[in-house]
Amino acid sequence: MSGDAFRAGFACFVGRPNSGKSTLANAIMGTKIAITSSRPQTTRHVVRGVLHRENSQLVLVDTPGLHKPKTLLGERLNDLVRATWSEVDVIGLCIPADEAVGRGDRLIADEIAELKAAVVAVVTKTDLVSRAGLAEQLMAVSRLGNFAGGDQRNIFADVVPVSAVSGDQLGVLIDVMTGHLPPSPRLYPDDMITDEPEQVMVAELIREAALEGVREELPHSIAVVVEEMLPAEGRSPSDPLTKIYADIYVERQSQKAIVIGSGGSRLRDVGTRARQEIEALLGTRVYLDLHVRIAKDWQRDPKQLRRLGF
Repeated sequence: MSGDAFRAGFACFVGRPNSGKSTLANAIMGTKIAITSSRPQTTRHVVRGVLHRENSQLVLVDTPGLHKPKTLLGERLNDLVRATWSEVDVIGLCIPADEAVGRGDRLIADEIAELKAAVVAVVTKTDLVSRAGLAEQLMAVSRLGNFAGGDQRNIFADVVPVSAVSGDQLGVLIDVMTGHLPPSPRLYPDDMITDEPEQVMVAELIREAALEGVREELPHSIAVVVEEMLPAEGRSPSDPLTKIYADIYVERQSQKAIVIGSGGSRLRDVGTRARQEIEALLGTRVYLDLHVRIAKDWQRDPKQLRRLGF
């Protein structure tokens, strides 16, 4: 095969929760395709972002972090991760530069060692460490690759340090990942950035806004459903308005009070923050109507999980 043949295929970032996967995917795409949060296990949907280059098309699949599940939702998210791993051409194992390689990294490395995909170790958050600290982490990651899977080969095809915040080495990482894609015609049209439905992306942006500044126990209990999304009638074509009606679901009355806040202050703040992001996504002004509802113990209830899109 010619080295300059057009290449196209699927890649995903994996790693333990909060290892920088979603932030990295957004940085590579240059636009928001996945919500981010300082809370672990923020990502719930597999989101595809399509990066178009002259000689390649890299389809990024953003997965939830693999974790020890405590609920039916957690089990389903892990199943989603493993199903994605088995279908991609390249896997980027994200390991933060500022945290020691741990048991969670080893478990994931052992599991992906069995897959057919090329595995690239991505040392994330390099802006948070010194050069000496980064060199030490790169050696630790290399050792991880040597011992993963129990055989004599290093499972990592490449090791790339990168910072999604500063952009350092982003181009190198893209080159490395596309180099492992198979020769192939384009998989998506040139103008497609993501195949995620707009309503799902809107719901995720609302959930991201709701996750900001809440107590430790709340993030995993929040789900968002967009009930209706439609253009406002009677508007001038030069000044369109999109009306969005969405419900934020929590599991208990005490959580509802947290999301709403004193006199509705937090919910207003959530609405303002979410509306700005949604307007950037849709390219129109937005009227956003939010309500907080209780779906008792929804993370453990198969029927409610289906209703909430899991």
